[in-house]
Amino acid sequence: MPEGPEIRRLRDRLANSITGQIASRIHFHLPSLAEWNGRFDGVRIADIESRGKALLIHLGNQYSLYSHNQLYGRWEVVTPGNLPDTRRQLRLAIEVPEAWALLYSASDIQVWPTDELRGHPFLSRLGPDVLDESLTLERVLGRLASPRFRNRRLGSLLTDQSFVAGLGNYLRCEILHCAGLHPDLRPADLPMGQLVALAGRMLQLPRQSYRTGGITNDLERAKKLEKAGASFEEYRFHVFRREGLPCYHCGTPIVKERRGGQVCYLCPRCQEAPSPSG
Repeated sequence: MPEGPEIRRLRDRLANSITGQIASRIHFHLPSLAEWNGRFDGVRIADIESRGKALLIHLGNQYSLYSHNQLYGRWEVVTPGNLPDTRRQLRLAIEVPEAWALLYSASDIQVWPTDELRGHPFLSRLGPDVLDESLTLERVLGRLASPRFRNRRLGSLLTDQSFVAGLGNYLRCEILHCAGLHPDLRPADLPMGQLVALAGRMLQLPRQSYRTGGITNDLERAKKLEKAGASFEEYRFHVFRREGLPCYHCGTPIVKERRGGQVCYLCPRCQEAPSPSG
């Protein structure tokens, strides 16, 4: 599933292509939304924003299109009439004079009055967006210390969108590794120094991933690996999808375990498991 950095980059691409333009046609291919067909033709695309893993396209008539890619949704931006060669099912088409924005395979698409979005069942539960520059280290520390979150295991807490929005599995694995923390630990188990390290990585790594197109590895290391012939997937991560390969810090083979319904990659030496009595 695309995580916050991927959705923010998608937002940028769509914004550059269609924001400010008049839609010649907005067509919904989901039967549940067919009643809206024709109602937004000729309406201006006012703004596009990402909130965590959700995308909002705000229209000039005070309506907004909400979408969540989930596992299979995919946006394509093409020149008019140039449909991509794909077996995916088209769900939403936004056509402006110079581009078409096409959403394939997604099933979570909704139309909402813009001024009612605060009551949206998913958006209203979101914590602060991890890519929002107003989210500070102090605010993250405050959430880690709050009674609502301090006794949660980190492996499940970091992907809880009500804690912070935009983190998913690869960012969870990378943040915990770089902070030297096992996913079974809780914020309540950590001294202040480790909490600060965790909060810092929660801000640094997603923002680095957004800037670099998905790289959470040390950037100098990634550059050297790329020059040595490594593929993007081989040099982009510290631990994610590196099962059996040596940890860059200690040489111990990376392991893959299941945490919170998802696989979690970690170094068993750098991220020592808490004792059973801990």
